[in-house]
Amino acid sequence: MAAERGETAGTRVSPYEKIKEAIVSGELAPGQGLVESSLAKWCGVSRTPVREALRRLEQDGLVSWNERGLVVRERSPEEILDIYEARILLEATAGRVAADRRTDHDVRLLRAAAQQCRNADAASPAEMVRANRAFHRAVWQAAHNEPLRDLLERLDLHLARFPATTLSQPGRWEAACAEHDQLVQAIELRAGEKAYEVGYAHFKAARDIKLNLYTEELGRL
Repeated sequence: MAAERGETAGTRVSPYEKIKEAIVSGELAPGQGLVESSLAKWCGVSRTPVREALRRLEQDGLVSWNERGLVVRERSPEEILDIYEARILLEATAGRVAADRRTDHDVRLLRAAAQQCRNADAASPAEMVRANRAFHRAVWQAAHNEPLRDLLERLDLHLARFPATTLSQPGRWEAACAEHDQLVQAIELRAGEKAYEVGYAHFKAARDIKLNLYTEELGRL
């Protein structure tokens, strides 16, 4: 395993965060076995906090058991469909609820987040992903519904295991920014059904691109 990352003087990343980051980034590959003693040595801690971290990661759905023991959860096209089936509905619902519950301050934050997307460097996938994530979190915040936000955070974590971003596909970033603007307008006007429709179409398009990217990735293996 790679040397410890994310540490500064007097600060140590928790085993949970360190292992989660390694799974999401692909440093710990799908299907890779997870041995407490090895992970404890890697994290520089005893086995007890690692055991607790693995328990939490199992609850998160990032690790699972098979005949070899505890492993990083495998990925599949079916999982992409399952995740997006839930995400499309929840994100669309977040837009509709935000249109009903948003404050004037929420609208200002949404406009700023949409502008940040338009200002992002389209040649930088990482910058696009950061701006896009910040925008959608602003929508979640505007909905003022913590259970809904918690569910979306969990789905976002699962999607992070499929690292190829849909935003790098030709024309997608421009289309996404335009859809963001439409969503902000619908929320500002308290047009709940319109916000739902825009959010639904936005994530349905993302699902189709994500499936194509994963299929291409499998074809290269």
